[in-house]
Amino acid sequence: MSHVFHRSLTQSYPIAVKGEGPYLIDANQRRYLDASGGAAVSCLGHSDPDVIEAVRRQVGQLAYAHTSFFTTQVMEELADFLVARAPAGIDSVYFVSGGSEAIEAALKLARQYFIEIGQPQRKHLIARRQSYHGNTLGALATGGNEWRRRQFEPLLIDVSHVSPCYAYRQQQDGESAEALGVRLAGELEAEILRLGAENVMAFVAEPVVGATLGAVTAVPGYFKRIRDVCDRHGVLLILDEVMCGMGRTGSLFAAEQEGITADLITIAKGLGAGYQPIGATLVSRKIRDAITSGSGFFQHGHTYIGHATACAAALAVQKAIESRGLLAQVNRLGEGLRERLLDRFAEHPHIGDIRGRGLFQGIELVADRNSKAPFDPALKLHAKLKQAAMAEGLMCYPMGGTIDGQRGDHILLAPPFILEDHHLDEIADKLLVAVTTTLKNR
Repeated sequence: MSHVFHRSLTQSYPIAVKGEGPYLIDANQRRYLDASGGAAVSCLGHSDPDVIEAVRRQVGQLAYAHTSFFTTQVMEELADFLVARAPAGIDSVYFVSGGSEAIEAALKLARQYFIEIGQPQRKHLIARRQSYHGNTLGALATGGNEWRRRQFEPLLIDVSHVSPCYAYRQQQDGESAEALGVRLAGELEAEILRLGAENVMAFVAEPVVGATLGAVTAVPGYFKRIRDVCDRHGVLLILDEVMCGMGRTGSLFAAEQEGITADLITIAKGLGAGYQPIGATLVSRKIRDAITSGSGFFQHGHTYIGHATACAAALAVQKAIESRGLLAQVNRLGEGLRERLLDRFAEHPHIGDIRGRGLFQGIELVADRNSKAPFDPALKLHAKLKQAAMAEGLMCYPMGGTIDGQRGDHILLAPPFILEDHHLDEIADKLLVAVTTTLKNR
């Protein structure tokens, strides 16, 4: 019996012993093509020599220094690198150890900002249904996935949730994409007014929704309208780019493709590519200036924030992405992956939607294409599909509850940026076998 408290205590796991480019290898020497990047993490694959050397070098020099006593050169360099490339107005970076921590820091920064500027009544958060923002209590409360929230509901703060921008399910007959964006922005404004605009602190959203919806992009113009609504009412905009940022969608920050900036942006996953645990909250100048000219102190902190070795790994990852031109490659490979998914699945009777951006692609499964009716949740199709894919030597990220936290199944693909064209064929071919096997045996 394993003494590890695994995610599932009724499941046995293969033992990963080696990483080799886009593959993970288990103790039986079986190879798995990592088409999900774990959870959209491993953007450089599993054995990048430059990153490995950067980690070794940093550990040999200085592994860790507590940030209440010191800063470090590598943390300063990483912050400079990110700010220089961030959307307009972003001025500084608060480093943490992962995505949930980044969201928690963003929520507390938003609250403290309004305290500092003399608006302590602003306390309400608004997010979107079927969003995912992490598993710590603040992040879980902000997220809009009912299945994840349900048993912990008594512990969660009260957060309002509005509709996601999910065209496949939300767009009404005869409604244009633009009209959908207008309607959803109006829904946000109505909720702000219902709560009292002077009482609303922030709106939180993923530019491209990852785990809970499966690479759902917003309709054109939606986020510009959302930004305008927030600005009109003095509400902060927090963009959660933990999964979709750091090049995953073809630009370093997903917000770039929406033509907007934010007051706070959270990143993680692809920031360090799995070589070390790291995340960050990027902070606008107006928030930093308010705290600087007020208390001068952010009332928050964790032991491992700004960890030198983690910063060294992340800096090496980001320099590799830039120096090797991998953002352009993400766009090229993303087009190639989408073409292959369309070739294998566009006419499939149980594939309702193929969507995404860059190397962030999603497939939604349906029982009936015409009505978009989902499969019975009791089938646990997503779990069976994951097992079938692993049996084929393919790692993908299937999830259930796509529609409302209970009904619906999708597959998320988020492979490394270092793929070659033959890997795209391998992903599509193995995924088709896994889907066929799962539906046959359901």
